[in-house]
Amino acid sequence: MKNKRNLLSCLMILLTGVSYFAVQAQQKNDTHRANFSGEWKSNESISMDGNIVCIYDSDDRMRSKTMKIAEQADFLTIEVPNPSPDVALATSKEKLVFDGKESQIDHGPERGKKFTVKWSADGQTMTVNSLVHLMIHSPYKENPREQMLVSVTEVWKLSNDGKSIIVQAKAKANSEENERSWTTVFDKAN
Repeated sequence: MKNKRNLLSCLMILLTGVSYFAVQAQQKNDTHRANFSGEWKSNESISMDGNIVCIYDSDDRMRSKTMKIAEQADFLTIEVPNPSPDVALATSKEKLVFDGKESQIDHGPERGKKFTVKWSADGQTMTVNSLVHLMIHSPYKENPREQMLVSVTEVWKLSNDGKSIIVQAKAKANSEENERSWTTVFDKAN
């Protein structure tokens, strides 16, 4: 009789544990992450306070007025058209991996950026933290070229109706005291 009680108690504890973990797994799967897939077009010209836009190369997604985004489980790719007249119908592609590890893009000698990408706990915003590096010309100095570093934080959010991406960005150069901020809205084109 005592063994039956112990067995019954153990089974109840085991059943309670299994039920608890099943409920927890179900709750985590219910988190709906925003999906940025599609073709997007800026609803206004891209302008950034204080002309910070010049830190980006011409084919960088931060300067593009259109984006084609394809989202996978662990990353998304962003294709933007290269505006250079020298390159016919070329596109630039950037891969944003959601693991929080640092990625890097080199735009040629002395230019590029390092960045990390993370989702918020609720899956509704994506944050991209970048460090853009380039060489700038400083007149009236003994060494006229110096490295400029610009820290940029972008917070991406999908509108409630899913028809717009709102990118709120802020940037601060290592040589400046003030932080600059801007918002760019991309509307779904397809």
